[in-house]
Amino acid sequence: MAKYVFVTGGVVSSLGKGITAASLGVLLKKRGLRVSIIKLDPYLNVDAGTMNPFQHGEVFVTDDGAETDLDLGHYERFIDESLSANNNVTTGKIYSSVIAKERRGDYLGGTVQVIPHITNEIQERILRAGEKSDIVIAEIGGTVGDIEGQPFLEAIRQMSSRVGRENVLYCHVTLVPWLEAARELKTKPTQHSVQELRRIGILPQILVCRSHYAIEEEMRDKMALFCNVPPEAVIQALDEPTIYKVPLSLYEQKFDLLVLKGLSLESPREPDLSDWRRVVDGFCSPAGAVDIVMVGKYINHKDAYLSVVEALHHAGIHHDVKVNIRSVEAEEIEEHGSEKILSGAHGILVPGGFGSRGIEGKIAAARFARERKIPYLGLCLGMQVAVVEFARHVCSLPGAHSSEMDPGCANPVIHLMEEQMRVEDMGGTMRLGTYPCELVPGTKTASAYGVARVNERHRHRYEFNNDYRKRLEEKGMVIAGVYEEKNLVEIVELQDHPWFVGVQFHPEFRSRPVKPHPVFMGFIGAAVQRSQSD
Repeated sequence: MAKYVFVTGGVVSSLGKGITAASLGVLLKKRGLRVSIIKLDPYLNVDAGTMNPFQHGEVFVTDDGAETDLDLGHYERFIDESLSANNNVTTGKIYSSVIAKERRGDYLGGTVQVIPHITNEIQERILRAGEKSDIVIAEIGGTVGDIEGQPFLEAIRQMSSRVGRENVLYCHVTLVPWLEAARELKTKPTQHSVQELRRIGILPQILVCRSHYAIEEEMRDKMALFCNVPPEAVIQALDEPTIYKVPLSLYEQKFDLLVLKGLSLESPREPDLSDWRRVVDGFCSPAGAVDIVMVGKYINHKDAYLSVVEALHHAGIHHDVKVNIRSVEAEEIEEHGSEKILSGAHGILVPGGFGSRGIEGKIAAARFARERKIPYLGLCLGMQVAVVEFARHVCSLPGAHSSEMDPGCANPVIHLMEEQMRVEDMGGTMRLGTYPCELVPGTKTASAYGVARVNERHRHRYEFNNDYRKRLEEKGMVIAGVYEEKNLVEIVELQDHPWFVGVQFHPEFRSRPVKPHPVFMGFIGAAVQRSQSD
């Protein structure tokens, strides 16, 4: 039977519950345990698919096409496991399921209530996540005291009775703020946060305390006393130069051993963290640097392109360079021109996005990279604008506009497929999840992957229009990868260019710190060569 670790947060949001949960997952997996991680989000949206990137940040897509919270990206990158829709639960999912059961008569006419029906549904999702695992780590989104999070906290409180107190451990991530006027750290917010948890019946066994400054032993003892935990169970989480150092820091404080002890579990082996140490050393002490300009449309939110940024750093670590990322709004290029914004870049990356805003700026970025022989990587929309740019300026095709840019264009180069207009096909106007891609031998992409066939994750609704394929190929565009079942173009390249690659999918979702994605590896490798020739 699985055991369960519940990670809650207090005082303020964005303390790093997700990184704490993911780091614990790394340490336990390295010890030989089967680990699953689940995110419980209190928001009413059914999933993250329709949420504004400016408000919520990145939408992370799993193999099965689930549009999830970005914390699942952290989980996958840390534990190196592919997760699914079962690993992200929202209030919207829970209430939708319960209401559907009530409409079918599953409750036999009984009064449907938050307790026990909603809380039972939450527990069923948690139990489902642990069916093939030794340990389930469940992160509860939001902050203790939030009204929308109360059903989740009640559900995890009940879990100790449902599966046995010896099979449940509660870990609370909290803030120990520094008051500049008093020149000292303050423990009172942590005390109040723990009191709120205890008021609803949850007794945290481990405290993970975020702080800008080291927590003195006297202060640690004080928090232990007032929060009713042993002093060694007060773990400090200082700001680190990279999130990939957090597992190492927690390991040094015996965080994983505390969890195993609290769950009465034996460790099959000592963890080998040498690969993580190499990642941290590579990030903190690189031999060189490259400058990458990322041309996006949600730049003002730091997490809108989180997986892309991480994938760039993963590749940089492998090439022993620091990747300096300069993020620019596509509209800035439209206003000020490519020369002013993009000059000096060793590589240009255009990530995904939706809507027509900034399209011309992205097209201009692709043209600048093509004409100046600057390494280019286009992801999803970034591939599509590269195709539009080539069709417009090299082939002079009349359909060199996306449907969003020119709705009156009868046959655009990038178009909406007929079957994608039907709700029942491909995720309802979207191609979501993992699809196979056959790689064309002799292409740069095939060389980067080193295999003949790959599976990559998608999230888009527009496709390459095969009506123009022959004319684009005649002018030098190489079709480097195809989803053969539907005859859909997945990868394009340009001849006589050091690295100009556009992919219809999102390779960033499959990149790991210890296993960088081949496409990002090729891109950063080309950028390194560019930097050395400048």
